[in-house]
Amino acid sequence: MMSAHGPDRETFDRASAAELRPQKIDDGLAFMFETRWPVTATAQAARAEHLQPAYDDVWQGLQRHFRPSD
Repeated sequence: MMSAHGPDRETFDRASAAELRPQKIDDGLAFMFETRWPVTATAQAARAEHLQPAYDDVWQGLQRHFRPSD
């Protein structure tokens, strides 16, 4: 099972072209949750009013560097 994750295309492109030097990163929080078990949303979560309907659109145009069959 694959699920969308990581930075959006614009952030990835900007970071990939940035000068490699120490930088202070503030005003943000990121975390990663890893498990070997499949993670799925509940029906209640899928119906939530605050759900972002086009969430996956931020990755449109991002070049693939990994394919699940590799």
